Amino acid sequence: MTSTSATPNRNSPNHAEARHPNWGDVPQSGEDAPKPIYKRPFMVAAGIAVLIAIITAATLYLLYERSHEWTDDAFIDGHATRVAPQVSGRVLRLLVDDNQQVKAGDLLIEIDPRDYQAKLAQTRAQAATARSQLAQARAQLAVQSADAEQAAANVRVAEADAHNATDDLTRYRSADRRAVSRQQMDNALAAERTDRAKLDASRQAAGAAMAQVEAAKAEIANAEAAVALADAQTAEAELQLSYTKVVAAVSGRITMRTVEVGNYVNPGDQMMAIVDPKVWVTANYKETQLTHMQPGQPVEIDVDTYPSVTFHGKVDSIQRGSGSYFSALPAENATGNYVKVVQRVPVKIVFDDDRAAQYLLAPGMSVEPTVKVR
Repeated sequence: MTSTSATPNRNSPNHAEARHPNWGDVPQSGEDAPKPIYKRPFMVAAGIAVLIAIITAATLYLLYERSHEWTDDAFIDGHATRVAPQVSGRVLRLLVDDNQQVKAGDLLIEIDPRDYQAKLAQTRAQAATARSQLAQARAQLAVQSADAEQAAANVRVAEADAHNATDDLTRYRSADRRAVSRQQMDNALAAERTDRAKLDASRQAAGAAMAQVEAAKAEIANAEAAVALADAQTAEAELQLSYTKVVAAVSGRITMRTVEVGNYVNPGDQMMAIVDPKVWVTANYKETQLTHMQPGQPVEIDVDTYPSVTFHGKVDSIQRGSGSYFSALPAENATGNYVKVVQRVPVKIVFDDDRAAQYLLAPGMSVEPTVKVR
């Protein structure tokens, strides 16, 4: 009796079916074999769509790059007014604190005014003294003018007397010698000489009186100068006293307050700053990015503090010179080996967006502006 083996014949047709399905044999039948990816319509359509999307995105990106200029070297800029005293003294009152909103003319600090009040009282007293001396000089001029007028009248009287004496002497001399005695002739001659001497004396007195008038006028001029000087000193003292009250020159927000009550301050010491609420963007673009940039072009402004908000603005102006040209130590390219470095030029961009007032936009914040140049 012949025994039958349990091992399947590898050459039999049923061998593939008898094998375990996980063995991974690929069916040889045309209907059961999977189609290649490039023959599957759905996969081909998806691939074409992805390729078109990539080409479209690349094209849009290139077009956007050609028509826009972007930089991350940009910051919020604004006006910051430094507050410093103009007189020295001890701080008596401090009426503001950091980040407080103030208006132009608001009182910020009061310096002890007593020294300046005393100085003002002294200058006012000097001014009163100078005015008193001026009044006295004017009165003296009136007296001297009266004396001069009296001296001038005396001169006129003396001239008349001298004229009469001269006429009498002339008549005696022209008369018959037998009609005029020797005594009469001598008396007429003496009278004529006396009157002439009186005339000379009155003229000298009139000259002295006029000199006194001129001296009185000079005293008045000196007194008027003294009054003007005293008034100027008084005005200066009043100004110095007014400086003891430090007021805000502009409206804004207090920042960097470094002064406290009781501090002794000197002229020029920075005590605080007032930041104006009006801000703009200073963007340092490469010089190669300015080819088509000009004022009025629209700008999209992204502020790092508010990543979900895009502000709108416009180019206001372009600085006439690179930043390195105006630096404290400009580059000296005429010496040594020269390496060309692309320079950056500051561009002023102003906000054209009402929302800017609703957000905290402070000088120094980093921004990323994008200018549409085409």
